[in-house]
Amino acid sequence: MHSHYLGKASRPFRLLFLLKIFFLSFMSYGSTTAAAHNQSTTIIGVIIDEASRVGKEHKTAIKIAALKFNNSSSHKIIIHFRNITAGDPFKAATAADQLIKVEKVQVLVGSQPWQETSLVADIGNRAQVVVISLAAPAISPKLTHVRWPFLIQMTSNSSKEMESVAAIVHSYNWKKVVVIYEDDTFGDPGTLAVLSEALLDKGSEIEYRLVLPPHSSLSDPQGFIGDEVVKLLSKKSRVYIILKSSVTMAKLLFREAKRIGLMGADSVWIITESITSVLDSSDPSFVTSMGGAIGTKSYYSEETSSFKELKTQFREIMKSDYPEEDNLVPGVHALRAYDSIMAISQAVTRLGSHENTTSETLLKGILSSKFLGLSGKISFSDGSLLDSSNIGIINVVGKSYKEIGFWLPEFGFLENVDQVNGSSGSMNKLKSVVNWPGHLTRDPRGWTMPSSAKPMRIGVPGRTTFHTILRVENVDHVNHYSGFCIDVFYKVVEYLEKKYYSLPYEFIPFNGTYDELVFNVSYENFDAAVGDITILANRSKYVEFTQPYADSGVSMMVQYKHEPSKAWLFVKPFSGSMWLATVSILFYTMFIVWFFEHKSNPDFKGAITDQLGMAFWFTFSTLFFAHREKVKSNFTKLVVVVWLFVVLILSSSYTASLSSMLTVERLEPKVKDIEWLRKTNASVGCDGDSFVKDYLTNVLELQHIKSIDSQFEYPSEFDKGYISASFLELPYQKIFMQEYCNQYTTVGPIYRFGGLGFVFQKGSPIARDVSEAILIISENGVLEGLENKWFPSSTNCSGSTNTDNLTIQSFWGIYLISGVTSTVCLLIFIAKLLVYGKKKDLNEINQETGDNPAEEGYWRKAIALVKYVRYLRNNKISPVRAMLT
Repeated sequence: MHSHYLGKASRPFRLLFLLKIFFLSFMSYGSTTAAAHNQSTTIIGVIIDEASRVGKEHKTAIKIAALKFNNSSSHKIIIHFRNITAGDPFKAATAADQLIKVEKVQVLVGSQPWQETSLVADIGNRAQVVVISLAAPAISPKLTHVRWPFLIQMTSNSSKEMESVAAIVHSYNWKKVVVIYEDDTFGDPGTLAVLSEALLDKGSEIEYRLVLPPHSSLSDPQGFIGDEVVKLLSKKSRVYIILKSSVTMAKLLFREAKRIGLMGADSVWIITESITSVLDSSDPSFVTSMGGAIGTKSYYSEETSSFKELKTQFREIMKSDYPEEDNLVPGVHALRAYDSIMAISQAVTRLGSHENTTSETLLKGILSSKFLGLSGKISFSDGSLLDSSNIGIINVVGKSYKEIGFWLPEFGFLENVDQVNGSSGSMNKLKSVVNWPGHLTRDPRGWTMPSSAKPMRIGVPGRTTFHTILRVENVDHVNHYSGFCIDVFYKVVEYLEKKYYSLPYEFIPFNGTYDELVFNVSYENFDAAVGDITILANRSKYVEFTQPYADSGVSMMVQYKHEPSKAWLFVKPFSGSMWLATVSILFYTMFIVWFFEHKSNPDFKGAITDQLGMAFWFTFSTLFFAHREKVKSNFTKLVVVVWLFVVLILSSSYTASLSSMLTVERLEPKVKDIEWLRKTNASVGCDGDSFVKDYLTNVLELQHIKSIDSQFEYPSEFDKGYISASFLELPYQKIFMQEYCNQYTTVGPIYRFGGLGFVFQKGSPIARDVSEAILIISENGVLEGLENKWFPSSTNCSGSTNTDNLTIQSFWGIYLISGVTSTVCLLIFIAKLLVYGKKKDLNEINQETGDNPAEEGYWRKAIALVKYVRYLRNNKISPVRAMLT
C-alpha cells in the first residue's frame, strides 16, 4: 500500500518532469532558422563523448543550467550537442566546423581531451567563435591566450594536483615510485613531466613508468594487463601512482595487482582525479578492489542550496536519459560544465540587447565573470581559470571512501577545509588514520621488504687488507664472516628485530673493488652492502648510505729514523729563544748587581774591567749556587733572591729535559711532509681495492703508487725501501699502529671523509631504519664496546718517543718577575741617590749663602732643588755622574 501511495503521489512530479524534458529538448534542438529571427537568443554548441560517464555528466549539467537560465530570463539559450568518441581529433574538428557553419553557434563547449580541444580552438579562432574547454593541459603552453584569443579554459592544469601527490609521497618519506598511466586518450606526457619535477623537488624520483595503450585498442585486455603488471614485481618500489586511466582500464589493473599480491602490506596505491572524480558513480565492486588506496580529489561543498537543487534535477534527468547508470550523484565534471553555462548566461545578461552581442563582447563578458560557482570560485586571467580550488585527500575504505584531509600549496596538509584562512592547523603529514592495503597498522614502507623466501642479498668485500675490520673465511666450503663491521651489523639487525621487523638476509662475498661493490648495489645485483665502505659524495649519487658507524679519513704513515747521539745534544733542552732570553736576563742581573755593589762592596772595587768581571763571575756562579762573595745592599739581596728562584726553575727544567733526551731513544720521521714525496717522486703504498689510490692520484697529485694487499706486507715494503710512506684510512691505521707504534708514526694533515657506512639501494627505507639503529647503539654504548673489543689499547707503545725542547712560552713569567724586580730596585736606588746628592749639595750651598735648612718649608725645598740643578749645570756635572760619585 505504501508503494502504491508513493506511485500515485509521484505522478504529478513525473508529468512536470516530462514537460521540462520536452521543453529543454525543444530548446536544445530547435531550428536554427527560428534562432536567427530571435533577437534574444544565444546558440551554444557542445561536443561530448556521451558513451562515457564524464560525457553524460557534462550533458546533464548543461541541460540543467540552460533550463534554469531560460526559465528566469527573456533571453534564451539554445544548445546543440554533438556526440563523438573521445580520442578522434578529426571527428572533433569536423563537429566543431559543422556547429559553426550549419548551426551558427556563438559559443563552443568542448569536453574532449586537450589534444582535441586544441584543434577545436584553432577552428574557433579562425571563425571568431568563443571556445570554452572543460579540459586543460598538464602544462599550459606559453602565450596560450595569444595563440588562441577566443579560447577560455574552464579547468586548471594539473600542476596543483601533481604537487599534492608529491607532497603525499614526501610526507611518508617514500623515495621511489612507479607511475602507471593510460597513453593517448587518457595519457598526457605533460602531466608526467609535472609529476616528475614535483617529486624531484621533494627528494623522490620515478623508478619505473608503466605505459598502457588505450583499452579499446587491446584484443585481449586482461591478458595484456596481467603480463604488464607482473613486470612490477621486479621493481623495488611498492608505491604506485595511477596518473591517468579510464575506469575500464583501472578495473583490470587493480584486479591483476590484487591477484599477484601487489595490494598487500607495505604497498601504496595513489589515485588521481581521473579515477577519484568518478568514484561516486562507479560500481561498488570496483571501489572495493581499490581498498586502502589514497587519492587526490577536487573539493567542492555539497551543503550549499545550489548544489542540493542541482543534485535533485541531476538525479531525475540521469534516471530518465541513462537508466543504465546506478549512481545518480553529480561529480566535479558536472559542476564545471554547469558553471561554464552560468558564466555564459551572466555574460549575455550583462550585454543586454542582441545588438551589443558580438564575438568580442561575448568573449570579454565571459572573461570578466566573477562568481562563486558550484565547482569553486570562477575568475579568469589571460583566458585561463584562476585555480582557487582545494585538493581533498581521500582514502578508499570498503565500498566507498572517506576524506582524510586537504592540501594547499600555501599551508600543506589541513585536517579540514575551514583551516584555509589560518595556517595554525597546517601539517607536514596527514594525521588521519589511513586504512592501508593489507590492513597494515603502521605506515607502509613502500618498498619490497625481505622475507624468508626472498632474503636480502648483502654483498660483503671478499678481499680485505685488515682482518680486524672484516674477514671472510671459507671453511669446508662454508663462508664465515667476522670483524668489527660484521659485529656492528649483527647489533643493528638485533635492534631492528626487537623494534620493527625481522630482516632475513644472506651474505655474499664480492671479490672486486669497493667502488664495484657499491655500483653492484646500484645495479640491483645486491640489495645492500656491509663492510668498511667509506661514504663518498660520488658514491652517494647512486646508492643510499646509512649513518656512519666509524670515522674515516686518510693520513700519511712513515717510518721512524733512529738518530745517533749528537755532540751538541746539551743545547737541545732549550730552544733558541729560550737560550737568548736566559743569557739576556743573566747579563741584566749582572749589571744590576754591579750597579748596587761597586761603590760600597770591597769585592767589587778596582778597575772597571775588574768590577765587571767580578759581577759576571758572581752572577754566573749563582747558576750552580757556587758563589762565595757577600753582597751589602738590600736591593742587591732582593734581586739575587728572585734571580736564584729563576735559576732553580731553569736548572731543574734543563736537567729533566736533558735526562729525558739522553735516556729515551730519539725517533724522528724519515719523511716530514707530502711535499717531499712530490719533489722526490717517491713511491707510496695504499690499499689497492679502496678509493684511496684514486684520491692520491687525482687530489694529492702523487705519481708512484703501489697497491698493498695485506697489512702484513707494509713492514717489508718499508724495510726494503719499496715505499717511503703509506696512506691508510683511520680505522686501518689504528689497527696497524697497535703493533708497530714504536716503528712508525703519522705525519701531515688528516684528510677527512664521511665515515664508514652500510650501503642500500636508492630510496630504500631499510637504510633509514638501519641509520636509526646505528644512532641507538652509538648512544647506549654498544658501539663503543665493539670498538674496545676489536681495537684495544696497545701495551707495546712507550708513549711519545720525541722529547720536545723547552720554549720561552713556558717560562716568560719567571723572566718577567726577575726583570721587573731588578728594574724596580734600580729605579728606587736611583731616586735615593738623587735625593742624597741633593741634600749634600744643598748643605754646601746653604753654608755659602747663610740659609738655615731647619727653617725651610716646601716652598724653600723647591727653591733649593732649582738651585741644585743650576749648580750642576754651572759646574757641568751630569746627574748620572753625581749619583755614581
